[in-house]
Amino acid sequence: MKHVAKLAAAAALGALMGSTALAEGLYTPNLAYRTGPFAATGIPLMNGQADYMAMLNARDGGIGGVPVDFEECETGYSTEKGVECYEKTKGKAIVTQPWSTGITLQVLPKTNVDEIPILAPGYGFSPMADGKVFQWAFNAPLSYWDGASIILKFLQDQGDLSGKKVAFLHLDHPFGKEPLPYLETKAEALGFELLPIPVGLKEMQNQSAQWLQIRRERPDYVIMWGWGAMNAGAITEAVKTKFPMENMLGVWWSGHDADLDIVGEEGKGYKSVSWSFPNPDAPVMADVKQHVIDAGKSQASAEELDGVFYSRGLVISAILAEGIHVAQEHFDKAEISPSDLRWGLENLDMSEARLEELGLTGMVPPFSTSCSNHAGHSGGWILEWDGAKFVKASDLIMPDSEAISELEVSRAMEYAEANAPWPVNEDCEM
Repeated sequence: MKHVAKLAAAAALGALMGSTALAEGLYTPNLAYRTGPFAATGIPLMNGQADYMAMLNARDGGIGGVPVDFEECETGYSTEKGVECYEKTKGKAIVTQPWSTGITLQVLPKTNVDEIPILAPGYGFSPMADGKVFQWAFNAPLSYWDGASIILKFLQDQGDLSGKKVAFLHLDHPFGKEPLPYLETKAEALGFELLPIPVGLKEMQNQSAQWLQIRRERPDYVIMWGWGAMNAGAITEAVKTKFPMENMLGVWWSGHDADLDIVGEEGKGYKSVSWSFPNPDAPVMADVKQHVIDAGKSQASAEELDGVFYSRGLVISAILAEGIHVAQEHFDKAEISPSDLRWGLENLDMSEARLEELGLTGMVPPFSTSCSNHAGHSGGWILEWDGAKFVKASDLIMPDSEAISELEVSRAMEYAEANAPWPVNEDCEM
C-alpha cells in the first residue's frame, strides 16, 4: 500500500511539469572513482549509490515522477580530474558530488558563483557545516570533527585519557588532515599526547616506517584516518607488529569489510566509527534486490551487498533523493533547480518515522538540517570486527556539539576572510 501511495504521489507531482520535464530528468552527476589506488573502497560505495537511484527509477519512475540521470564522471580520486569533471557536468547539474576532500576544497569557491550545491555526506571540509558561511555546501549527516569527537568519547568511556598517548595515523592528504584542529584542541583539554603519523600516497601499501615508529612510541591507542589501499596496509602491519587490535579505531572510511577480510580472525577487535550500518532485512534492500539486482542492472558483487560500504552508498543516495523530494514538495514542481535543491537539503528531517517510510530503518541515525546547520550532526555507532564481519559495539554516540560548533564558526570565518570577498547569508539565523 505504501508503494501504491508513493507511485500515485509521484505521478501527480510529475504531471505538474508535463512530458518535457519527464524527458529531461534530474541530472545528479557523481564524481566517481572506480579506478586508481582508492578503487577498492570506491567501487562498493558507487555501486550502492547507483543502485538506489536505479531502484527509484524502476520502482517510482524516478523522484516525483521525474527520472534521475545519475551519470558518473571518473576521477580516479585525482583532484585535477575531479575539477575537470565538475566543469564538464555543471552546466545542467542540480548538484555536485565531489567524493574527495581535495576536490571539494577546489570546487567550494566555484559553487558560490555557479550556485550549485555540493553534497559531501560525511566528508569534505568540516566547517562546511556552518551554512551561514558555506551556503552551497552540505556534509550531512555529520562532519569529520563529529567523527573525531565520537571516537574520543568512546575512548573516554574506556578510561581517563589524561596522560595517555594517542597516535594519529593518517593519509597525508587534505582528507587525512581534516580532524587535526579538533584533535589538537581536545588533546590539550583532556591532557593526552597526540602523535600525528602521516602516510604518503606512495607509502600506503608499505607502512613499515610508520609502524616502526608506532612500535617505538608504544601509544595507548591508534586512531586511523585512512582510505583506499592505506587501510589494508595499516591493518596488515598492525597484525604483523602485534599491536592490540582492540586499541585501534578508524574513521568511517577505514571500516571496510574487504580490508578486514584480509586478516580475518587476526583483526578481531578492530573498531571503526560509522554513521551507517547494513540491514539486510530493511525494506529498501528488498526493493533494490527486486528492481535492480535481480533485474541485472547492478554492478555490485554478491559479497558487497551485505557490506558496510555498499549500504552506505544506498544511504548517501537516499539523502540526495530526500533533498530533491523535499524541494519538489515545497516549490510544487517536479523539475527543480540547483537553488531549489539547496533549500531541500537545508530542510531535511530524517526522523525515525521518515527513515521507516523510506525503508531505511537502522541504516542511518536520525538527523535534520537547517539554514545554519548543513551537517545535521547525527551521531554515530562504533562498529567492531568480530573476525568475519562488523557488528555494533556501542549505542548511538552523539558528538560534542558545543565544542564543535565553536570551532566551526571560527574556522568558517577564517576561511571566508582568507578568501574575501566571500558571500555570507546574513539572513540565516544560528
